[in-house]
Amino acid sequence: MIRTATRREYLMCPPVHFDVTYSINPWMDPGVPVDRTRAAAQWTRLCETYRQLGHTVHLVDPVPGLVDMVFAANCGLVLDNLVYGARYRNVERAPEAPAYRAWFTAAGFPSVRPPEHVNEGEGDFAVTRDLVLAASGFRTDPAAHGEAQEFLGRPVVSLCLTDPRFYHLDTALFVLDDDTVAYYPAAFSPGSRRVLAHLFPDAVLATEADALALGLNSVSDGANVVVAQAATDLIAQLAARGYRPVPVDLSELAKAGGGAKCCTLEIRR
Repeated sequence: MIRTATRREYLMCPPVHFDVTYSINPWMDPGVPVDRTRAAAQWTRLCETYRQLGHTVHLVDPVPGLVDMVFAANCGLVLDNLVYGARYRNVERAPEAPAYRAWFTAAGFPSVRPPEHVNEGEGDFAVTRDLVLAASGFRTDPAAHGEAQEFLGRPVVSLCLTDPRFYHLDTALFVLDDDTVAYYPAAFSPGSRRVLAHLFPDAVLATEADALALGLNSVSDGANVVVAQAATDLIAQLAARGYRPVPVDLSELAKAGGGAKCCTLEIRR
C-alpha cells in the first residue's frame, strides 16, 4: 500500500533544563543520573528529523526550573486553530501551562482556553479524521473530555488507562493516519479495548516489549513514522503495512517517561 505523507506543524521546547529531580510516574527515578548533553543531542536529532521530513517546527523558550517543559505534547490540544490548554495534575509541572499559553497568545492564535478541568494535552488526547480519542485513569480528569468537546466542536471518545506504566494515552496509542491507530491493548480497561476494536478493526497491535520501549510514543505524518529504535517488532509491523519507520534514540528523555511524541505538540490550523 502506498502511504501519503502530509506536512505537519509542530511545537517543541529544547531540553535546556531537563532533569529527573522528582518522580511522578513509574519511569522517573531521581537516583538515576541524566546526561543532559546527550539528552540535548538526542532532542536536536529529533527536531532535525522532522525538518528533513518537510515539517515545520516552532520552538518555545524553556523556563528555568521547569525540568519537564521539554515534553511539549502535554501543554494542550490544538485543533482548527483553537488551543485547549493544559491543567497539570502535579504541582511540579503546573507552571508549564501558562508559559505555553503565553506562546500561543503571542503567536496570534485567536482562542487560547485555560481549562477548568485537569488535562495534560496531547498526552491524553489523540486526533483522528473524525474523532478525538481521550484518556483518563492517571492524569486527565474525565470531565475534561466533555470540556474539550464543547470547546473544539469535535466528538470525543473517552477511554480508560489501567496500567500505571502507561500513564498517558500517548504512551499506549498513537494515530498512524486518518483511519488507523496503533496501540497496546493491555494498557486499557476491558470496555476501552472493546471500543478501540470496534472503531479500529485494522489497528496495529503492539507487544508489551514495544510498549515498554515507548514505541507507541511515536509521531506519524501518514507515511513516515518517527518511532523509538528499540521497538523492533512494531517497526517491522509498520513496514509491513507500507509505512516508513524512522527510528530515533531518545533514551535519555525516556528516563522521565517520554519519547518522540511527548516532545512534540502538533499544531492543527
